[in-house]
Amino acid sequence: MEKKIITSANAPAPIGPYSHANLIGNTLYVSGQVAKDAVTGEMVQSDIKAETRKVMENIVAILKEAGMDQTHIVKTTIFCTDLGDFTQINEVYGSFFNGNYPARETVQVVKLPLNANVEISVIAVK
Repeated sequence: MEKKIITSANAPAPIGPYSHANLIGNTLYVSGQVAKDAVTGEMVQSDIKAETRKVMENIVAILKEAGMDQTHIVKTTIFCTDLGDFTQINEVYGSFFNGNYPARETVQVVKLPLNANVEISVIAVK
């Protein structure tokens, strides 16, 4: 199967040697996204809810570029630096779905790129 690189001008440029996403067949693998603003290049870190919202908005922008939306997400991985933020992350994350939730795991890590507090990657199928 052919691999197609997906890049969105509405999501922040990758900070390393990786693509926003790879589309293989009807499956989209989206790289982990942090709360970097695509326009300003600044991290959104006023609070964990705003940070999580920006992460999800970046994911939605990449999905849109591939002709998908969050209803196509089948699996997510959430990395956070403090599981004490789990309830607030969950609240914002959940607001991007209409009850048709993807499979998911949430993992606490010591540190994330750009000193992010949350990073989310997804797999979506069309």
